[in-house]
Amino acid sequence: MKNKLLTGLKGSVNEVQIRVIYGDTDAGGMVYNANYLRFFERGRCEYMREFASSYKELEELGYILPVVESYVRYKAPALYEDLLSIKTCLAEVTDLTCRFHCHIHNVDTGQLLVKGFTSHAAINRQGKLLRLPAEYVERLQVHVG
Repeated sequence: MKNKLLTGLKGSVNEVQIRVIYGDTDAGGMVYNANYLRFFERGRCEYMREFASSYKELEELGYILPVVESYVRYKAPALYEDLLSIKTCLAEVTDLTCRFHCHIHNVDTGQLLVKGFTSHAAINRQGKLLRLPAEYVERLQVHVG
């Protein structure tokens, strides 16, 4: 049985950098914990754009991929004005689901700040589970590590 909390980066990895803005932080000047899930989303969007298609194109085909599970392991805080590297890989894909792993580092120090994953199910706008097109799944599977 696979350990569901494994969050290593394997296969094709996309990297995007962002700067922490004031609105991302709490009263202590640290990134508010829930905002890391937004950063994960940024990584997923850029990953999909690079290796498959944009989420918008997928939605135009009648599919949406809501998060059905998430895990975040906080190692150290990101602060206002920090430059962050968001590295994302696709850990698993089936015709119904996919799972992305994400690591967020401080660019200047190289320190790992956060790691985790999100799992997604393919559904239509009415919430009915859908099978992703076979060619789409095949296009993604070549990037799984």
